[in-house]
Amino acid sequence: MAAVKRYPPEIEERAVRLVLDARKQGNARSACARIAQQLGVKEDTLRGWVYQVEVDGGRKPGVTTDDLARLVELEKEVRELLISSSPAETKPLPLSLQ
Repeated sequence: MAAVKRYPPEIEERAVRLVLDARKQGNARSACARIAQQLGVKEDTLRGWVYQVEVDGGRKPGVTTDDLARLVELEKEVRELLISSSPAETKPLPLSLQ
């Protein structure tokens, strides 16, 4: 499996801002592809960033970044509670909670 390439937050913010500005000016069709190439970012990565900004801003349906972080916290808490409240010889955790 290939390693995940992390881009600096400044690149992400700039790229998203450029795509959103291009869309406002009516250049939506090729904005992601053009801007991704100019900045050396994968096009699908840029599309994902833009989509998440739109979800977080309430412009598209989906799970917000804050909600996702809270879900991760709650799942971790449930795992810890299940482990601490059950004897060691009981069944292992369901796969969905591991």
